[in-house]
Formats: sequence, structure tokens, C-alpha cells
Amino acid sequence: MKSNAYFPKLEAIRMAAGNLKKEIHKTPLQYHTNLSTALKARVSLKREDLQPVRSYKIRGAYNKMISLTAEELQKGIVCASAGNHAQGVALACKKMRAKGTIFMPLTTPKQKLEQVKMFGEEYVTILLSGDIFDEAKEAALTFCKEHDAVFIHPFDDPAVIEGQATIALELLEQAKEPIDYVFVPIGGGGLAAGISAIFQMLSPETRVVGVEPEGAASMLKAVESGKPVRLNTISHFIDGAAVQQVGNYTFGICKNTLHDIITVPEGLVCETILSLYNKDAIVVEPAGALSVAALKSYDTEELAGKNIVCIVSGSNNDITRMEEIKEKALLYKQLKHYFLVKFPQRPGALRHFVMDVLGPDDDITHFEYTKKNSKEKGIAIVGIVVKQYEDFEPLRSKMKEYGFYANYLNDKPLLMNLLV
Repeated sequence: MKSNAYFPKLEAIRMAAGNLKKEIHKTPLQYHTNLSTALKARVSLKREDLQPVRSYKIRGAYNKMISLTAEELQKGIVCASAGNHAQGVALACKKMRAKGTIFMPLTTPKQKLEQVKMFGEEYVTILLSGDIFDEAKEAALTFCKEHDAVFIHPFDDPAVIEGQATIALELLEQAKEPIDYVFVPIGGGGLAAGISAIFQMLSPETRVVGVEPEGAASMLKAVESGKPVRLNTISHFIDGAAVQQVGNYTFGICKNTLHDIITVPEGLVCETILSLYNKDAIVVEPAGALSVAALKSYDTEELAGKNIVCIVSGSNNDITRMEEIKEKALLYKQLKHYFLVKFPQRPGALRHFVMDVLGPDDDITHFEYTKKNSKEKGIAIVGIVVKQYEDFEPLRSKMKEYGFYANYLNDKPLLMNLLV
């Protein structure tokens, strides 16, 4: 196991900033009117989704690769990634004319696979392995040993952490007044480690809050346990932050520099993605929305009047996932409800249900029914969207009154997994 006593040096991070100057964008720090009004604070977004590879990962990947010798580059580059680190490595491989082999989970969205191919062109080969990042990483490490290649870690490497830390240098240059809070997403911890290290050195009064998905809270578990631990199972929906075990270097930094670590549910992340798109025309991926979603989970009284920055880490979202994102957001807001409904097997039963049971603003969005001639009543799975949560109980009461109600499914996780 690597020592976790490493802590970034300011001169190394400033050197990284110089090395990256021609290869990355100095991303804008944008004031967000809607969030600021809602929180009665000053909220700004650090738009790392506007990098050439649409995420901050190019910083760490490129900084690591330029530290390699010509001999190391000649051996070949290997990395494992859920998508964004792979794109950073792919672009660096093309710019440095180094051959790269990139391992990605089988569950990686198609959009991210296509982006990796586009950025790396003929210099990279993509190999799919495992269902989650950690399984792809094991395959990549095995490949490295067999081919004596160089592994570019997505987060647990000093050069990678120093590359990500350059975001904080930019923030401190761009901020017109002292920053009270920085919300930063956590996957393996490289971004959080780099940013929190800089703020501890240059702006120790700033509170840095790490944000993880509820279904993959590996840094929170590590801090609670006093060491990195491997989570037995994780949800990979927020794929850019779905890591079973954080790094030793990143844990060693984060445990001493993060002021807080919070988790947010997938549904709130989905609601945030839709809000940013609909209200601000900002496209973010699930991991990219984590820091903004965290504002609704945090103590709003504590944030009032403060100068707040949210790191928007990436925008590599596959458009084919939008229906799932909308569904999860509606379920989180308790606006979509699934029922088992008993329909009399006679003409007009559905019309009776629509006319007498549904409210004027209720909408059927899911309906599965098979007529069984040998039974008086057939069971249908019906998904209904209500305008507001207060409409739910009247809807259920009418189902019971008219004899349609069989069961409610939203509180039955195993059955809901078949529907969502």
C-alpha cells in the first residue's frame, strides 16, 4: 500500500498550471442568478464542463503524462476510466503521439466511448471490462504488468492531484471577494484533494465541502473508518463518481483538508440536471451536477449571505439517458406513482377509470395490461404523474372507492427496479 503522507506542494501546482496553460481552457467562474436568489447568497459555477474534453480530467491526465520520460511514453500508456479520465488521456496521447490502451466498464454510456475515440483517434484502443470502474481498473493493471506499460491513474497519483489542483488557483484569481464555501464532487478524490489542499494553503478560511452520491459514498466511509475501505456494492448511475474505494493519497489529503462530506440522492441529482438544462441551457452529466445538487441538501440558513462556488465537473451526458433522468427526478419529487390496478374485464372499464378516478391534471405515462378471459378482473401496472404531491392521496382514495386499487409500488424497491 502506498503511503498517504503525501501532500501537494504549492510550487508543484504552480508548475502544473504553467505546463497546462496552452493545453486547457481557463474556465469561467459564472454567477448563477437563480441559485443565488433561492439561497439569498452569491452562488457561482466553475465551469469545468467547458474544457476541451468537457471535464476537468484533462488537467490531471495531461500533467501526469508530461512528467513521463520518452522511454516511458514509448512503452505505451494504459488507463482505466468511467469516461472523463479516458478522454483526457486520449487527447494527451494524440498530442504527445503516444499509444494508449484505455479500459472502460461495459456500462459506459455510448456517448463517452465515442468521445474517447474522437479525441484519441488512431493513438488509442478501447477495451471494455467489468460493470464498474474498479473492475475495469483491475483489468488495466493486469494488462500493464503483462505488457510493461505505464498506468495513468485517474485520481491516486501526485501529478494527477496537482493537475486538478490548478482549478483552485484559477478560482482564487477569478474570485472578486473571499470565497466562503466550495462544493466539490468526489469520485476517487483527486479533484477534492487538489482543491482542498490549495485552499488550506492559500485560503484556509474557505470551507471546502465534498459531495458524493448516496449510492457510492466511498470517501465518507473511508473517513468514518480511518482508512480507505472497499464498498461491497455501489450504484453506478452517477458513473463519473461511482468508485468502490478512494485512493490512499487522496484519502490522506481529504481527511485533513475537507471541512465536510455530504451525500445526495440520485433523484436530486437528476432534478438538478433538468433544472440546469431547462433554466440555464447548461448540459451536465450526473457527476457534474453533484455540487449544485448539494446546495439543496445543505443547511440553507448557514449558506445565506455567503459567497459560494460549485465545481461543475463535466458535461459528458448521453442523450439516451434523459428519459431515465426524468423518471428518477419525478420519483424523487414524489410526482410519479406506480400502482397495481384491478380492471374489470368489461368494455368501458378504462374509460371509467380515466373519467372518475383520475384528477384533471393527472397523466397516465405507463400502462401494462393483459386481458385474461378466465378472470373477472385483470391486473395492470399503471404509472401516473400528478401535478403536485398533494394530489397523490386523493388519487389513491378514489382508486379504493371505485374498487380499482390493488397495491402501491413506489415503496417496493425490487419491483421498482423492473420499471425504472
